[in-house]
Amino acid sequence: MTDQPTFVLVRPQMGENIGAAARAMLNFGLARMRLVDPRDGWPSPKAVAMASGAAGRVLDHAGVFATTSDAVGDAAFVFATTARGRDLTKPIVTPERAMEQARALIASGQKVAFLFGPERTGLENDDIALANAIISIPVNPEFPSLNLAQAVLLCAYEWRRQGSDTPPEVLALGRTERASALEVRHLADHYEERLDAAGFFFPDTKAEGMKLNLRNLWSRMPLTRADVQTLHGALRQLLRRRD
Repeated sequence: MTDQPTFVLVRPQMGENIGAAARAMLNFGLARMRLVDPRDGWPSPKAVAMASGAAGRVLDHAGVFATTSDAVGDAAFVFATTARGRDLTKPIVTPERAMEQARALIASGQKVAFLFGPERTGLENDDIALANAIISIPVNPEFPSLNLAQAVLLCAYEWRRQGSDTPPEVLALGRTERASALEVRHLADHYEERLDAAGFFFPDTKAEGMKLNLRNLWSRMPLTRADVQTLHGALRQLLRRRD
């Protein structure tokens, strides 16, 4: 866990929110949690119940501290997630930028911490003063309040996203595979032949352009082998019923 940031929950008020935060962290591969003066004490059965199984290990290893200063004492860089503290002169960054910086710092061997405030009031200026930068999540300005676990999840997601090589889009093929160019060409020939016989390509002066558009349509479609077989079968059945 040395290659990841520490998420510090400052004076959390409800065990359920601590458990939900732990769950959100583990969803995205994070497990370093620290707690500052949790209102209802520690350990918390409600936090364990909300953590839902595996995320309980995040709680098992969570450090408990009396003050925010103690909790971030070993961090070289601290981010504060808050909509307050704008009267303090600090860089204000998006979650994306914060995680870029965090990854670079951690890669260089430095420790990074993220502060999350209590549910009702958020971080106090005394807490924010300990931070090197403020994270501003682009929420609705008319309703900027986020649940503690939601704020944790957003930051954890951004951390994971930047470290993932997951492609932005894939085609789930479900027991089939993409049709080959030859299979698509045979399908195009089948339809073109039958449409030609039915007099679809009319008038003759436009026939070649119509055929070109159809061939382009087939090549543009991400057809699977199952799709090709279905379209062949549908056309055969229509012709059968006509005959």
